[in-house]
Amino acid sequence: MRYLLQVDFPHSGPFGEELTNAMNDLAKDIATESGLISKLWTENEATKEAGGIYQFTNMDDAQRYLKKHTERLTSFGYKNIRGKIFTINEALSALSVPQK
Repeated sequence: MRYLLQVDFPHSGPFGEELTNAMNDLAKDIATESGLISKLWTENEATKEAGGIYQFTNMDDAQRYLKKHTERLTSFGYKNIRGKIFTINEALSALSVPQK
């Protein structure tokens, strides 16, 4: 079973390449998290939001990381951090992959 963690928060910038340059080391650190399968970095300059979509191998690591990341974002000065954990429905997800 896999778990999806969705995190988003108000973010005034930077975006795009500037964000990539600013968060390069953090991205490398996140890649070492226990139980992490993948992370998609999300950003929306128009609505001034950023965040991420994470896949974890187990609920404990997803919950632990949500707590850790919320604390980290708070230490950076972010507020109104939203985090949700979902169980991934593997059977339906497999059916939803476009066939080539």
